[in-house]
Amino acid sequence: MCATMSLMVKSVSASMAYAVFSPLHSLKPSTVLTRNSRRALPLCCSGSSTPASMSTPPPPISTASTGTAPPVVRRRMRYRKQYPGESKGITEEMRFVAMRLRNINGKKLNDNDTQSEEDDDDDGDNDDYAPEENNSSESDVDGDGGEAETWRPSVEGFLKYLVDSKLVFDTVERIVDDSNDVAYAYFRKTGLERSEGLSEDLEWFKQQGMVIPEPSSPGVSYAKYLQELADNSAPLFLCHFYNIYFSHIAGGQVIARQVSEKLLEGRELGFYTWEGDVQELLKGVREKLNKLGEHWTRDDKNKCLRETTKSFRYLGQIVRLIILELK
Repeated sequence: MCATMSLMVKSVSASMAYAVFSPLHSLKPSTVLTRNSRRALPLCCSGSSTPASMSTPPPPISTASTGTAPPVVRRRMRYRKQYPGESKGITEEMRFVAMRLRNINGKKLNDNDTQSEEDDDDDGDNDDYAPEENNSSESDVDGDGGEAETWRPSVEGFLKYLVDSKLVFDTVERIVDDSNDVAYAYFRKTGLERSEGLSEDLEWFKQQGMVIPEPSSPGVSYAKYLQELADNSAPLFLCHFYNIYFSHIAGGQVIARQVSEKLLEGRELGFYTWEGDVQELLKGVREKLNKLGEHWTRDDKNKCLRETTKSFRYLGQIVRLIILELK
């Protein structure tokens, strides 16, 4: 009995010594036989310095629940399409509008059917700044495209044209000279002024015994409209300012030649003569307006282009005072 107890004590002592002094990495479960049940009692040891992550590994990540991230779709950059002539300046944009307003295939439209489009022009978001319509200006006074129309200048009509033109140029030049708006100061004394030459021409006609008429409806209406624009919007008024001189220079030579040959025995009128190179004078105005236009919003420019259409409508109505329509 004593021998048996001695053997058990030695066995337990050896097991405990092994568990205490064995290296941490070699710790393993051991068993001890109890005296009563003779069954093995498992002993489990673990080092206190063992990390928790080693003893309890994290659960595996389920790919079914997370899935894969959707691909990142980069939004495409959209750039606004430039208007015709926009890269060169506002005057070039207006020139494209003027080109589109010229007669198409030699057909002419009635100047009176414009009120509905003027109402639509007030919408600032409308990009159709140059409608495909035919509006005559000074540049199409040749008048050889009408299907059943014959055009002939008359002295009476030409006098009406000069009187209405003088009213328009007087209004434009007075506004520019008298305005306190700094934008208008750039367009004073440009060399393009026509009022003085028109006064001389009308005085010559008066000396020839001709009666000088009062301004008619086209000239009065346009002068009134120009004054309203000048009071409310410098950009819009300046667009009319440029178009008035541009149209007169571009088409005025044709009018001067026809009227001089047919009615005035070759006399040269002051309305159509300039001191210096008129193209250089117009170029100076064009450069100044383009410079100012760089500071305008796109909405202001769009409105300016629509005003170009109106400008050529008004000018076309004044030009038609020269001629008699025979059917």
